Amino acid sequence: MEALVEMKNIRKEFSGVVALDQVSFDVRPGEVHLLLGENGAGKSTLMKILSGIYTPTQGSILLGNEEFSELTPKKSKELGISIIYQELSVVNDLSIAENLFVGKLPVKKWFSVLPVVDKRAYLKQAEEMAKRVGLTKPVTTNVGQLSISEKQLVEIAKALVENSKLLVMDEPTSSLTEEETKNLFKIIRELRSTGIGIVYISHKMKELKEIGDRVTVLKDGKTVGTKDMAEIHSEEEIISMMVGRELQKTFFGEKDVEYTPENILFRAEHISRRDKKTKDISFELYKGEVLGVAGLVGAGRTELMNAFFAGESYEEGRIWLNGKELPIGTPYTSIQNGIAMITENRRETGIFPNFGIKENLVLVNRLLKSRWGGFYGRIHPGWDQELAEKEREEMQVKCSSLAQMITELSGGNQQKVIVGKWMAANAEMIIFDEPTKGIDIGTKTEMYRIMRGLAQKGIGVIMISSEMPELLGICDRIMVLNDGRLKGILNKEEVTEERILQTATM
Repeated sequence: MEALVEMKNIRKEFSGVVALDQVSFDVRPGEVHLLLGENGAGKSTLMKILSGIYTPTQGSILLGNEEFSELTPKKSKELGISIIYQELSVVNDLSIAENLFVGKLPVKKWFSVLPVVDKRAYLKQAEEMAKRVGLTKPVTTNVGQLSISEKQLVEIAKALVENSKLLVMDEPTSSLTEEETKNLFKIIRELRSTGIGIVYISHKMKELKEIGDRVTVLKDGKTVGTKDMAEIHSEEEIISMMVGRELQKTFFGEKDVEYTPENILFRAEHISRRDKKTKDISFELYKGEVLGVAGLVGAGRTELMNAFFAGESYEEGRIWLNGKELPIGTPYTSIQNGIAMITENRRETGIFPNFGIKENLVLVNRLLKSRWGGFYGRIHPGWDQELAEKEREEMQVKCSSLAQMITELSGGNQQKVIVGKWMAANAEMIIFDEPTKGIDIGTKTEMYRIMRGLAQKGIGVIMISSEMPELLGICDRIMVLNDGRLKGILNKEEVTEERILQTATM
């Protein structure tokens, strides 16, 4: 079958560094072609060349009967290529219909003279596209009122308005529930049946067999191989292609946690929120323990942590760290007292995007050493450099230098910088909220080792995760929530996926 698009022998260099080396990739009409690889493997660079953001150093792109040495974003769109990035590009202040036609609203002549927007025409077409992708909200609804999954449907509908022949989806299910993922797969199958080609980038191994027709794996900017999914017999086969080795599945420490009153690091009693998303929850975290937090969507996992860490909607309850009762107030007071939280959305609340790696590593340490909440104090460049180097080496952050902008790093390396930031601030307890979201399988393994390494040093770790296998593989105990209430805490000897789900639905 003739390919919709074919990329041949693509090479891309950045200041002499080779990001892609003789990579070839094609997509056929009506297929879902999986593009896999660790962070930094070259997936995003390859797709940015396809969308015209980057110009290849070498190679060519074939679309139909035309061959191009490079594309521009405008030309790529004209040729029917659309990319839905992990960070969605919808405009929250516009309606669904306006988002679908932003920059290309249909016009008509008023009194045969003045051009005006043909609102009836674009609303009608918007309704047709919304129905096609299963979007049930009125097209006059502001996008800011939609859920993440609904915003994703708006992105897909926008691609259909542009008559896209090829749709690239980058980590489309990273923020979706199981039910929303099933709905997305249904839409993908319908698009595939119309002849649209789809490039699907994901780190979720369980999705691949269900949705993919072929798979191409990149590693270190080179093609490892392309296979039909029918030839793939296990997840491990794909993982070994991606990382070049088998991965450890459990990451427990060398010694068991001592569950004694003397070993309690952190205690929370009767934590409740005004909005009732957390209701009378009490628990302990022991020194050297990784405590998992499980639950279905809406269980109140993040809300519980935000209540005592940030004082968000806090109503009542008390907390202790190392036997000392702490005030519940703001993130700053929690940080001062040795509690850190790595949020789920690292781009918005985890990193300082305008700064380099060094500044991101040392800023919290500077804040703690300053006076009056950061308003007064001296900066010591030599100390900062030494501290940043220490944390970069300990976290094994892959970068060209500490001056490099943090936004230039892969998601996994950004996550390592965030952990290093809290280590530099001497945190005694670290809360990880979905720490492996959007990072590759190899970097996930490194993140697990980092968390277990923190526990080995006596630091208390709380990990919120929607991924059952990682909870089972790394946690000493798992706390299960449902509808804002604590339903049980399971020990690693007794816990299974079935047991977690049973407890979560009690």
